[in-house]
Amino acid sequence: MDHEFWHTRWANKEIGFHEGTINRYLHDHWSELVQQGKEAVFVPLCGKAKDLWWLHDQGHPVLGVELSDVACKDFFEEGNAKAQVHPGQPFTTFTHDSLQLWCGDFFQLVPDDLKHIRLVYDRAALIALPPAMRANYVEHLTAILPDQCAILLVTLDYQNDEMQGPPFNVSDAEVHTLYGPDWHIEHVLTNALAKDHPFAKRKGLSGATESVFKLKRRSNAG
Repeated sequence: MDHEFWHTRWANKEIGFHEGTINRYLHDHWSELVQQGKEAVFVPLCGKAKDLWWLHDQGHPVLGVELSDVACKDFFEEGNAKAQVHPGQPFTTFTHDSLQLWCGDFFQLVPDDLKHIRLVYDRAALIALPPAMRANYVEHLTAILPDQCAILLVTLDYQNDEMQGPPFNVSDAEVHTLYGPDWHIEHVLTNALAKDHPFAKRKGLSGATESVFKLKRRSNAG
């Protein structure tokens, strides 16, 4: 990953990808993935998303991984929560109750780190990565997750020449190309954003679409 790029974005507060509120698709569709109510959740490239607090409040143990220490510190400060910090390699861990942020490179995770995970929430990871990195991301995610996992994936698509990401545009077809070999894909919904939508207007887009997917591991995935 381009560490310097992301450290600079966070240092300069160039975080237009940060929502600042609970994602409505998470709120509306999370219960469709939950089987027992207390499954451990993994949130890759989590930033300082308030979604992590929401998942924690639902009773889930939550593990987020984030490259920026600024984001990790801001997350707990803005949540008025104190975290126990344990510097280490390859991750510095921030822990509050059953919520953990691991500060470091997602690609340094190994299967043993996520052996307890049963659910994954990805609103900002796949679309944070340029095209050349997305296949590696999905390959690594698939390799480190246990077999019995499900993912709630939210993507964004727009005209490629209208904006320089992140967030990058990811088409529905690309989701099927990336995840199809190892995951069953259910396309839950697509929501069109008109050009006067606040996000599209701020970014100068003629429009955009958000899509929501539920992914479940194929039995032959390894």
